[in-house]
This record gives sequence, C-alpha cells and structure tokens, in this order.
Amino acid sequence: MAKMPRLGDLLVQSGSITENQLQEALKEQKRTGLKLGQLLLSNNVITEGNLLETLANQLKLHIYTLSRYRPMTEALRMVPHAVAKRLQLVPLAVEDENVLLVAMADPLDVLAQDEVRMISGMEIRIGIVSASELEMNLERFYTIQETLEGASVEFMESAEEETSVMTAATSSPDDAPVVQLVNNVIEQAVREHCSDIHIEPFERSARVRYRIDGALYNALDYQKVLHPALTSRLKIMSGMDISERRRPQDGRILIKILGRRVDLRVSSLPTVYGEKIVIRILDQEKAMVGLKRLGLEEDDKEKLDYICEAPNGVVLVTGPTGSGKSTTLYSILEQINRPEVNIITVEDPVEYSMYGISQVQVNERAGLTFESTLRSILRQDPDKIMVGEIRDGLTAQLAIRAALTGHLVLSTLHTNDAPSAPIRLSDMGIAPFLVSSSLIAIIAQRLVRALCPSCKEEYLIPDPVCATLGLPAGTKGFKPVGCNDCRGLGYRGRQGIFEILVVTESIRELIVNGASADVIRKEAIRLGMKTLREAGVQKVASGVTSVEDVMSITFA
Repeated sequence: MAKMPRLGDLLVQSGSITENQLQEALKEQKRTGLKLGQLLLSNNVITEGNLLETLANQLKLHIYTLSRYRPMTEALRMVPHAVAKRLQLVPLAVEDENVLLVAMADPLDVLAQDEVRMISGMEIRIGIVSASELEMNLERFYTIQETLEGASVEFMESAEEETSVMTAATSSPDDAPVVQLVNNVIEQAVREHCSDIHIEPFERSARVRYRIDGALYNALDYQKVLHPALTSRLKIMSGMDISERRRPQDGRILIKILGRRVDLRVSSLPTVYGEKIVIRILDQEKAMVGLKRLGLEEDDKEKLDYICEAPNGVVLVTGPTGSGKSTTLYSILEQINRPEVNIITVEDPVEYSMYGISQVQVNERAGLTFESTLRSILRQDPDKIMVGEIRDGLTAQLAIRAALTGHLVLSTLHTNDAPSAPIRLSDMGIAPFLVSSSLIAIIAQRLVRALCPSCKEEYLIPDPVCATLGLPAGTKGFKPVGCNDCRGLGYRGRQGIFEILVVTESIRELIVNGASADVIRKEAIRLGMKTLREAGVQKVASGVTSVEDVMSITFA
C-alpha cells in the first residue's frame, strides 16, 4: 500500500505555502496539538478554498459542494451520525453495491477511512468537502433521516388503529417526529429553490418529489404507514378539513423559512392509495426579480421599457402554465410602481404582495369574481390595472373597455404564441375593431433551463441541427454534463425566452380584417419581431442553454 502523502509536503509542492511557513506551523502544532490544516487556516496562511484545491489537484479527488447535494438514504444509514461528526465526513452514495462514496474534510486521515470501512463493511471512494460546509450541512442531512426513521417506528406501533395515527398527527408537539418531518421537507425544498413539492402515496410506499427548474426529482421515500399522519399535519397547517378525504381541497400556509417569508399553496387530491398533496412554493424573493433579471436580451428590454411607459392600452403575457407569466407581470408592475400612480390588481390567487399596490384576491364563493372585481376597480380611480388572467369574454370586454377609457391593463392569456392572442380574443366574442384599437403589445414566453456554468461543455453542433435552428454550419454550442454544483443535472436555474409583438398600424389593420395568426406572424417578423424559436437559438449561441432544451419547448 502506497504511503499517504503529508499535507505540509503537498502544500509546499503546490506553492501554497513556503518551507519556512510549514516549519513554523509544525512547531505550533507540536505545542498545541491541533491539526496542521486548522493552524494554517486560523493563522490566515492559506484560505479554505486554497486548501481544498491543493488537496483535490494533488490527490486527484473531487470537491463536493454540500449545499447542493442530497445524500442517499442508504449511504447515511451506513455511518452513524455521531461517527460522521467525530470523523468529519459524510457518506454521500452507495456505488456498485459495495462501494461507499464518502466526502471528508481531511482526506489524508487514514484512520478515519479504516474506521468507515470497518463500520460499513464496504470499500470506500473518497471525495473532499470543506470543514465549514460540513459543519453547516451534516446536521441537516442526518436530522431528516433520523426524523424519518423515528416517525416510522412511532407510526408502525400505532398503525393498527388509524385513529391513533390521526390523533398523533393532530395533537403532536412541535418536536414530534411527524412535525419535524414536515418542517424538514418544506425547509429543504425552499433551500433547493423548488417550485413545487409532490407528496404521493402508492400501494406499499410513499415518496416526496421536488420540482426544480421545471423537472421533478425524487427527494425522499418513506413507509406508507406515515402517509396519513403526514397529510393530516399539512391539512391542519393549511386550514383544510382533515376529516374530508374524498374530495379535493385547497389551503394556504404562511411561514418564515431561512429568514424569509414564504407562501405555500397546498392542494389535496384523493387517489386510490390515499391523498396526494402538492405544495406550490411562492417565494417573495424569487418573484421580485425585476426586468433586468428576467433573461431579456437588450433589444427585448428596450421594447419592454417602451411598453411600460404606455399611458393606456392592453398588454398581454401569453404562454402555458408554468412559463413564468406571473413573474413577468410582477416585474412590470415593479417597474411602473410609483407614488403618483394608482395600481390595482385582481388575482386568483394573489401570489406575491407588493408594497404600494392594492391587490384583490378573487373569491367566487363570496361573489368576488374577475368580472365583478374589475367593475368595482373602474370606480376606484385606477391608473394601471392588472388582471391575473382573462378567462372569459366578459372579463375580456371589461379589460378592453378599461383600456379604451385611458387605463393601462396588464393580463395573461393562454395561447402558444403572440400572434394567436388577437384570434383568441375574437373567439371570446370581442369585436376585431375593439381588439385592434386596445392592444398595444403581446409578450409570449417560455422558460429554458440554464446550463450549469461549472460543468457545461463546449461542442460542435451537428450540421443538420444547425440547419434546423437556422445557425451557420460549424456553430459551437454547450451541452449539459452534470457535477456536484448542479446535483448532476447539468442545469442550474432557468431563464425566459420572449416573443414580443408590438402592435403597429399595419398589425392593427390585419386584426380588424380578421387575418389569421400566420398572416399576423409574418407581418410581425417583417417588422422585427423575434420568434420564440429565434430567441431560444440566441440563448444557445450565447452558451446560456442547450439545443435540446430549446427544441423541446419551441416550434420552428
């Protein structure tokens, strides 16, 4: 077996410290008994990042970023929490059935490696992690695992009587396993910037999945016996009726997590194996991104700035569910929100609260619909109005009437592209001349996943694909690879792509004459409109996203 190199020698060889600095540190080590790495860090001889990079380069090991990593359940079971804390390491994954991936703060600690081999009964593969990251995340990793196992034991014992499970869920103190489990699931979802949490029962088990950047990923598997208590806890928190399990219900939870206010919209759905719960996470910080951070190219930003200054007219944001329409509307509202302007919104639901804006929540049971609220808003001396969604002809008529009487009206519509919006309004029974005289702009949008900057890889896009996308042959792009920073996904975050149709006189004439969406599209392109596909290709060319992502969500 090769002799393990010494840290001091590695640091000197890499040029991170001098021989004199090493000798001084070794003298202090003899006097204090502290580890060499700790001494060098505390004396500011090297930085933690410098130490990690040196070890990684010299030992050919990978650096793991724990804030973005979720260890496998079976890996955590292999090494007890107390042992992991004492040895300053965390088990991350079980590989090839008999290999345990372990991230260590001190990868040169041979005794710690031997102890892990003995405890787990497995061979180990070593990675590196910073001591500070380990300290911040180790407790979190083990807490949810221990909570899950503790809850499983508790509810396995009471599984014979369903009422006892329900009682445990409804009367549990804050430190009860089911309460801790729910809190941990939600906190972890917020930490990982999830948009939704899916809690799903099956015949013999149940699972938690997180939607991150538009895709679902498995977060946790748990025993079926826990599911009734878990769903009951969430229904209590969100104000639902826990005795009603045969009908869908909706609820809301307002909590403070990681120092910020988070709004959770909870939905239950009865399935053959129990209630499925989906939680939409509305994070105030994520919503208020501003126009500059939407992912707009400079020419699109100029168009949107121009649209925001319009004194009246209708601005529509279109796209499917989950395409970022609400974020765009809130960003526009943020830009036009000034003390001298009266802005009123009608929404279902009010996703984010904004200072200085009067926001109205639709309540159809109480007779507060989009249409009735919009009528009342017009008597409130508004300058700008935001209607969450135009769902019917009556709401569309009122929105257009408001625009024609001197108000700027912002709203959303479900169409696939910008040129289809006038046709959709006509289908709702709005006369073409009213559509043409009120519309000032239509913004169609989609969200593309942003490639992880830490691992994306440049490559030559195949010529047939270049031809499909309208790129010159030999164009280079980037593709996803996957690393620890992106949890192996190859993507981190999302950006918008936009098709902005500014309604000009020639476009108005086409709308009045009942032109098709194709005819309107051709004229808009002639006037300089960039299609969704072209906007996506622009993101590919600038290395923001991948060819596959753009082709999957846009049409030629």
